[in-house]
Parts: sequence; structure tokens; C-alpha cells
Amino acid sequence: MQCVILAGGLGTRMRPLTETVPKTLLPVSGTPFAHYQLSWLARHGVREVVYCVAVLGDQVRDYVGDGSRWGLAVRYAEDGDELRGTAGALRRALDAGLLHDWFLVLYGDSFLPFDFRRLGTAFQGQSRPAMMAVHHNHGRWDTGNVYYADGIVHLYRKAVGGESLPGMDYIDYGVTALRAGIVAERVAPGTKHDLSALYHNLSREGRLAGLEVTQRFYEIGSPAGLRDFESWAAEHSVELAV
Repeated sequence: MQCVILAGGLGTRMRPLTETVPKTLLPVSGTPFAHYQLSWLARHGVREVVYCVAVLGDQVRDYVGDGSRWGLAVRYAEDGDELRGTAGALRRALDAGLLHDWFLVLYGDSFLPFDFRRLGTAFQGQSRPAMMAVHHNHGRWDTGNVYYADGIVHLYRKAVGGESLPGMDYIDYGVTALRAGIVAERVAPGTKHDLSALYHNLSREGRLAGLEVTQRFYEIGSPAGLRDFESWAAEHSVELAV
């Protein structure tokens, strides 16, 4: 499987740390976060990674290199001085010839302790152009943003001002499978475009499948999230070893 890691954001909630270090390389017990993420991906079906980088991207290249340390083949797509959003970054990678016919998309600050092969297998077994992993959140870990039932995301809507629609008990888990064709179809070259808008439109059209994941997710995009993941990583050190 191929996984695109979106690691070009500014990491504003983690400043001043992210003024000198990209968020995906923030230390967790003294080790860059990317090590934990890549170790888990390699153990759970991913063989190739494309990093979409921008601000401080050279540090990601220097640390990760070609990915061979983790048994991965890693390549890079540079967003340049003008950030084009999460979907725009995928379009850059597509135009650079880096994307397979289908791939997973993961954020560079997310750690998802499930088997990514589940998503790949489920995605290939259906016809919709996108499949989002979802978690029955009940508002516990973050604000709900998904209506999900019977294997379909009936509505995805990014929470506005911390508020979700009534009944949105599910949340985007942080990884989605996409066909490259939908990126070519919906994201024009050279434009700024966000994945949340793409997912919203696909859900309204009935073209966004869903896969429920029961394990909670972790993220290092906030100080509290970083502390939570640090505790989890300390308890699962054997599973994260290369």
C-alpha cells in the first residue's frame, strides 16, 4: 500500500516549538514523532510513503531520508512557498507522478493504532472513490463531524466553532483511502483546496464510504494530545520498535 503523509502545515497550536521544528518531528520521549508513525505504518501493510512537505520540509527529508530504516520507500512532494491546502498538496503529488491509482492519506501529526490493511482491503472491495475511517466518538476525543451508517458516510462536515450538527456521534479517524482519479477530477492544478471540502461534497453525493474503527486515535497537534500519545507510546514500546 501507498500512504501519503500530509506534513506541510504550520503547526500553530504547538508554537513556539514548531517555529524551528516541523510538527511531525516533535520529540516524543526524545524521539521524533515520525519514527513512531513510520514504524507503525511499516508493520501494518504500508510499503511506500509520499511526504507532502512545505515549511521546514528539509528537516523531514534529512531525518526520514529514503525510508529504508523503516523498510519503506519514501518520496517527497514540495508544496513550495505558497501553501495550497491539504487537497492542493495531493494535486501537486499527482502532477509530479508520485501517486498510485489509489492510496491512503494520513496527517503528519496523527497516530492511529489500527491495522491499515483493513482500510485497504475494504476500500478495494467497493466502488466509491473514497473511504474514510471513522470512530464512534460520542464527543469524547473531539467534536463529531460525521453521520455514518451501514458503511457509508452520509454527511461529513467539519465542525465550525467547535460545534457539530445534532446526532454527529462519529468523527473522521484521520485516514482516508482515495482514488487518484477523484483528485484529478475535483482539485484543479495550481489552486488552493482543502480535503474537508472534498470530503463534504463526496458525502453529499453518496460517494464517500466509511469504515468504523474502534481504537481511539492520537494526535500531537496540541500539548494535551502530545502528552496522551507519549503515555501510550511508553506502554507500547515493543509494538513500535523497528
